[in-house]
Order: sequence, then structure tokens, then C-alpha cells
Amino acid sequence: MHADEHRFHHDGHGFGGGPRMAGWPERPGFGRGFGPGFGGPGGRRRAKGDVRSAILSLLADSPLNGYAIIKAVAEKTDDAWRPSPGSVYPTLQQLVDEGLIAPVGEGRKTEFELTDDGRAYVADHEDELNRAWASVPQPAASAVELFQAVGKLMGVLGQFRHTATDEQRKAATEKIDETRKALYLILAD
Repeated sequence: MHADEHRFHHDGHGFGGGPRMAGWPERPGFGRGFGPGFGGPGGRRRAKGDVRSAILSLLADSPLNGYAIIKAVAEKTDDAWRPSPGSVYPTLQQLVDEGLIAPVGEGRKTEFELTDDGRAYVADHEDELNRAWASVPQPAASAVELFQAVGKLMGVLGQFRHTATDEQRKAATEKIDETRKALYLILAD
């Protein structure tokens, strides 16, 4: 993986993906998405062709910058897919090099729009562009509910960092250990 792709890669944006709370230890499995298999609804990598098709499809509607493209993909897929900057920005540059899109403006606010060749390409490849959106897996309602519940739990746990007494933290630790064991029993069924 290229250094910039590694630095910017964050497809698995599940809970725990934000900044680490000061003073809390780093623990395996408590990084982005809580570890393997718990990446949240959007934790899957997509093929480069899908990123390319998504960008062209979105730019057919209006000019966008890289950040707006990432946000638009996430919104269009109900957060089931959030491409990383490490996949979007190189693809934008490739599309510029191919003459399918052109930058408008400068700096961080640079937007991209389809060229005449780009509009012709989009018209000729409409089915291919639509398949990129159709192939996005949608999370089950129960998975969404689970991740929302985990988010609420993480909000409460954050309060223990600053407002709880030592006794309250010990009681919370015991309750979390009980809950973890109960969850393993559910998986064992």
C-alpha cells in the first residue's frame, strides 16, 4: 500500500474511529471499529472501478471537491460505503489525466467537473456506473440498531473518564465484564 493511502485509509469508520480519549490506554481491538469483524456498516473496501464509477456518476450531477465526493457517497449509500481519501484523490487525478474531468478553482476547495469527453463517457457507460451503486451491501436493520446501541454505550463510558468516582468505575468495570460474558454466551447459541 502506498504511504499516502496508508496514512489516509479509513474505510472502516465504525465506532472507536475518533480520537482516542486522553489517558486511556491503547488496547488491541479497540481501534477503529473495535477490531476484526466489527467495522460497522461501512467497513468494507471497494474495488477501484467502483470508486471511479461513483465519482463519474456524482460529477454528472454537479461539480464537487474530493471531500464532498466522499460525503456524497456516504449519504447516497446510507453510510454503507465511505471511500477513503487515499482512494478518491488518486482516482480524481487519474480522471483528470484521462481528460474525463477538469479541476475548477484552486487549493482545498478545488472542485471537479466533467469535460465534454467525460459527459460522453458517462452517457456511453450508464449501466456500468449504475452497477457501482447497486453493488453496495446494505446493513441489516439489526446491525444498525446494534451499532447505535454501541454508540450510546460509548457516550456513557466517556462520562466515566471525567465524572465518575473510583467506586463507580469499579462497578462499571464489573458490569462491563458481566455483559461481555453474556454476549459471548449469545454468540455460542
